[in-house]
Amino acid sequence: MPIVTEASEVEEGTSDELLVWILAWSELAAFGALLIAFVVVSWLHPGDVAAGRARLHLILPTVNTAVLLVSGWFAAIAATQVTAFRQRLALCAAAAGGLLFVALKLYEYGAEGASLLSDDAFSTLYILMTGFHLAHVLFGSLVLALLVRFPDPQNIHLMTTLWHVIDIVWLVMFPIVYLI
Repeated sequence: MPIVTEASEVEEGTSDELLVWILAWSELAAFGALLIAFVVVSWLHPGDVAAGRARLHLILPTVNTAVLLVSGWFAAIAATQVTAFRQRLALCAAAAGGLLFVALKLYEYGAEGASLLSDDAFSTLYILMTGFHLAHVLFGSLVLALLVRFPDPQNIHLMTTLWHVIDIVWLVMFPIVYLI
């Protein structure tokens, strides 16, 4: 009988790992499509993109990049902790970093006058890409906060892995949108 239990635990762990990879690759594919669209628009309408980038602030997204990386670091710490207290503390810090990212991004949108109602392709793609990412950060932060209350090693592993995917997306998006 224990052999069956172990086999079912292995199968369950395998399906959890599969879920993580499916979610991660679907996220990368969705953001990849948006980034490709942004690059194509940059080639087709370089003047509009240059004008759009001129309206962007560079300091806030740079600070936000650091905030997201520190938050990811805390998520990695949470996934490796053996005591519940330290794990919960790291999850709190990771969630707080995500929420700080959200607050700074919303402030940035206001400072830039960013709107989905803009009539140029740069502004529309900028809001779609960064807003889609912002929604992921907000949702991920709330899930991390929920895990503080209900920590489960498999769920923590799943969420911290996805949190790192969200970080990777931003690390690719940041230079493409703001710097190049």
